[in-house]
Amino acid sequence: MPAEAFPAYTRAVISVFAPCAALLLFRSLALVPFPRALKLRDLPRSSAPAPRFCCPFCADYRIQKYTRGWPRQHGRIRLIFDMNVFRRTMSSAASLKNARKVVCIGRNYADHIAELNSARPKQPFFFLKPSSSILLPGEGPVIRPRGVDLHYEVELALIMGKTLKNLEASDEKTAFDAIESYALGIDMTARNAQWEAKKKGLPWSISKGFDTFLPMSNIIPKSAIPNPHKIDLYLSVNDKIQQSDSTELMLFQIPRILSDISKVMTLEQGDIVITGTPKGVGPVVPGDVMKAGIKIDGKELEEAKIEVQVEESKSTYVFAET
Repeated sequence: MPAEAFPAYTRAVISVFAPCAALLLFRSLALVPFPRALKLRDLPRSSAPAPRFCCPFCADYRIQKYTRGWPRQHGRIRLIFDMNVFRRTMSSAASLKNARKVVCIGRNYADHIAELNSARPKQPFFFLKPSSSILLPGEGPVIRPRGVDLHYEVELALIMGKTLKNLEASDEKTAFDAIESYALGIDMTARNAQWEAKKKGLPWSISKGFDTFLPMSNIIPKSAIPNPHKIDLYLSVNDKIQQSDSTELMLFQIPRILSDISKVMTLEQGDIVITGTPKGVGPVVPGDVMKAGIKIDGKELEEAKIEVQVEESKSTYVFAET
């Protein structure tokens, strides 16, 4: 190569590789992995909520495209990276077991109240399940303790992302902002233990608290459920639909539920609130397979699917009346 051409060649190399070097430096300083295989056609065409892209580390990112003030004929695209959400998220189904408490709303659907011949509450009625009752997807079967009449109750679960204390029911924005994500749960119940507790005025802990008594779906991104009061819950046993109803039928909606709970006990990040079950609850026995899910406008959410079998306990424990 002629010596006089070398400076021009050097400048060309620098002009090509300098931006790449700067980008790598920014990446190392910010400690932020970039999305893989990002394509312009994947971007939204407005400043509406943007799609999420998965990086090699399973992190979620949001990229927003704004074209206001940028003439389309110039083909120029302005990308704004929202650094508040441009970060790794550690949410996974396994994190559900870190909940400090699981708060369960009872008697929140009129037809379910009628089928159990219960009294309609004047305010949200709630009780607790231990986090040890959570059964993650693929973790194994629901175990029926011996002597137990085991029933299913499918419910929408709220995963809390912020602390709530003394929330007013009228403050709907704060209520929904405090929800990080959703899930589907099956509130398994030892019905005969519950009937005895009701009859004798005893706590319900035994009837609700056995290990595996809360099968959960994967975590559902908040964006996948734009309106939690307008989704359809279903549960089948051995492929026969037993429960199928809309959350529109809730007697107490989510802001009121969170308000009443937060005035009794502080709701903390990671806590789970299950919002009540519609009609159709019933028994399952060892060998039965339960399937549950959520549909929005007839379309099923993949993240909400649950499939779990029932098995008999091998423990020496046998439920008997107190």
